[in-house]
Order: sequence, then C-alpha cells, then structure tokens
Amino acid sequence: MRNMRLMVQGAKVLALGVAAAGCSSIKDHRGYIVDEVLVSSVQPGVDNRQSVERTLGRPTFTSPYGTQTWYYVSQNTEQKPFNRPRTKDQNVLVVNFDGKGNVASLSREGMEKVARISPESDKTPTLGRDRSFFEDLFGNIGAVGAIPGGQGQAPGGTGPNGS
Repeated sequence: MRNMRLMVQGAKVLALGVAAAGCSSIKDHRGYIVDEVLVSSVQPGVDNRQSVERTLGRPTFTSPYGTQTWYYVSQNTEQKPFNRPRTKDQNVLVVNFDGKGNVASLSREGMEKVARISPESDKTPTLGRDRSFFEDLFGNIGAVGAIPGGQGQAPGGTGPNGS
C-alpha cells in the first residue's frame, strides 16, 4: 500500500513538472554570432573585402546598390507559450567599403531599427469607394451591354465592335 502511494505521488510530481515545462518561454538566437575580438580586429583603411570575409565570414546581406555595404545581423528572440516570437535584442554590424574595396567605416545599430508592425487582420484597405455586399453582388446588373450615353442607339464606328 505504501509503495502504491509513493508511485501515485511520484506520478503527480512528474505530471506537474511536464505541465510546468510546457509553460516556459523559448529563447533563441538568430543570425550572426558576434565575436568582439574578431570585430575589433577589423580596421578602417587597413582591411579590405577579402580580409573582412576571412575574419568575420560572409555577411548576412549586402547593399544591392550605391556604396558597397555589408551587414552582419544578429537577434535574440523570445517566444512565450501560444504567442509569436518577439525580438528582445538586435545587433547590426555595418561595414562600409570605399570604391577600391577597402573598409571605410564600421558602425553598430541596435533595437532602434526594429519595426513592430500590426497589419489589418480582417480586411485590406484599398483606394476607391466603400461598397456593401449587395452593391458588389448586384452592381453590374444592367451595365453589361448598356449603350454609352444612354441615347438608345448603338455606336456606329468602324471598329470591330462598332465603336
């Protein structure tokens, strides 16, 4: 009897532990892993594209136009149960190159570049007038084949449909 009671209590504790683990938040790192020693070794006027790639690796993305700029992006996210992941911390290392391919400058950007957007979930706003369901459904009745200007005559032009 005593062993049975201990097994039931053990099962309760195990079930409580599993339930509590399901309510914990998930923390994740996305993108570039910043190594401060390597970043500090890149010097403007000394390094070029090839040496930066050898030191820091390939960038997360590059600028498609204008001056050549490389971006190394890293984010720390947290996801609470039944919610979407949210950015808790962001670090962007920006490496600008001059016309010859040498490092012109390095800078860092953080959370000020994170934009939180909330799109309309139930409808998409569009230009034009607002019409009801019935106006959409029955709005073209009588419009198909109607004579322009409503003068009772068909168009008499030289085109294929008489216009």
